Amino acid sequence: MTALALVLLAGAPFLEQDVGVRMRDGVTLRADVWRPAARGRFPTLVYRTPYDRKQAPASYTTIRRAVERGYAVVAQDVRGRHGSEGEFVPYANEGRDGYDTIEWAAAQPWSDGRVGTFGLSYPGAAQWLAALEAPPHLLAMVPAMTFSTARNFIYSGGVFDMSWTAWIWNTIAADVRARKGLPGPRADEAVEREWARLGPLVQRRLPISDLPEFREVAPFLFEWMRHPPGDPYWDFLEVRGRYGRVTAAVLNLSGWHDEAYGPEGAITNFRGLVAARAGAPPRARLLLGPWIHGSATMNARDGQVRAGDRAFGPAAAIDYDETILRFMDRHVRGLDNGLDGEKPVRVFVMGEDAWRDEDAWPPPSARPLVLHLHAGGALREAPAEAESAASTFVSDPQDPVADTYAPAPGAHDYRALAARKDLLVFETEPLAADLRVVGPLSAAIHLSADAPDADLWVKVFDVAPDGTAFNLMSPGLDVRRASYEGGGPARKPLVPGQVRSLAFDDMVTANLFRRGHRLRVVLAAAFFPHFSRNLHTGELETVSAVTRTAALTVHHDRRHPSRVTLSVVP
Repeated sequence: MTALALVLLAGAPFLEQDVGVRMRDGVTLRADVWRPAARGRFPTLVYRTPYDRKQAPASYTTIRRAVERGYAVVAQDVRGRHGSEGEFVPYANEGRDGYDTIEWAAAQPWSDGRVGTFGLSYPGAAQWLAALEAPPHLLAMVPAMTFSTARNFIYSGGVFDMSWTAWIWNTIAADVRARKGLPGPRADEAVEREWARLGPLVQRRLPISDLPEFREVAPFLFEWMRHPPGDPYWDFLEVRGRYGRVTAAVLNLSGWHDEAYGPEGAITNFRGLVAARAGAPPRARLLLGPWIHGSATMNARDGQVRAGDRAFGPAAAIDYDETILRFMDRHVRGLDNGLDGEKPVRVFVMGEDAWRDEDAWPPPSARPLVLHLHAGGALREAPAEAESAASTFVSDPQDPVADTYAPAPGAHDYRALAARKDLLVFETEPLAADLRVVGPLSAAIHLSADAPDADLWVKVFDVAPDGTAFNLMSPGLDVRRASYEGGGPARKPLVPGQVRSLAFDDMVTANLFRRGHRLRVVLAAAFFPHFSRNLHTGELETVSAVTRTAALTVHHDRRHPSRVTLSVVP
């Protein structure tokens, strides 16, 4: 069909393709516009994506159902992607371009001027970045499975996220090659086949910036690696502390097994909105299920919702489209549909396989339960009384602790992990009664090392009587780099013999540990290949390939009470 073609099928909505939307700097972005067959002006939803707007109707049913409900929908390729002009630099232009697109949509003759936005992952981030520009016609948004800060997105706990290369290769690079006439695979099957060969090689390369295959298709990746966590460069990806700029109603949505930035982002953004709107209706909601990244596991299959190898029953399913549209009906169309009478927080408790509605996050009824690390691998409420107690393990970056299930997301049985010698395991006795944990899950670990730097992972598992050990979250929020404990960009090397306290304050879950189960904590120096490896030399893995082994000591005595803290609810 030719550009700017207007299609009207019997009983079907209008579809206007390849509509040019001019940005303030003169760049034209392309969009497809759906609207109901009836004539008139309609409330309008905007969906902005780097993943090809023309694939959206086939990948998601949200557009069709929105039009059937009486909305016009604008689906747009972001700058530099597919039909749109300009250079693609991830996230850099989504604030201004999003503002311009929202205001353009509101001014069209088929729009009644009331606009909402929706989308998951990158399209979720695009919504936040646009909302921070405060477009006056944006009334509501549903940013699903996205971040609050680069600190837990590009990096996590000071460690670089290694999944960016797979994202670039599998979703970005082919279109760049086609646009710029670069060599390399362009068809989906060829892209996947080449990554199956190249991916494992890329993951093990040191320095991690040794990526000649990415130089022309993703120059931004190398710019990212030049800027450490905490660098002011990352301010363009900072949502935290800017919630007062956002005027729209917001439904924050994620899953416990989403990419780690997802649940943290949803919770942080929800709480930030509530705080910024103190004294006024917050018009903010939080929805957290047991799902992985994407909308596929929000639906039941064969009567079950599964994330990885763990099943949560049919109750865990939601209608993603209806969730979005019901929120839009209330806050874009202004319909009194009962949403205001429901509690603003709804979370799914794994293990109990039931939803829980709350007035706030964390749940007001939550109380802290502190479990202390003890010699011999015990995890107990009683603090350690010894004057000196510590456990040591040796880490080798050339043989890192690895996720044997990678890249498969979700919950898996990690019982075999505890058999490795290059980590520490601490575990409770079998629980005498059910333990319901809903809310923040933090840790304070006292660490020393014979090396100038080290990473530490604090991984928490629900261990059943048969030995099954399910993880409760995706990797990322459970890691800290010792030299970046202050948040960066300055680094503070470890000094041999000196103890440093590392705070893990981003972990979160909702899980019922059944009677007879155990709570296991595993401390390791790597969880490869999700995030980059610490070289233990003091040099960064972005510039060096030299590694050394390191002895890491976790102190758990009276003066150094290493511990984890759970949020327990009735």
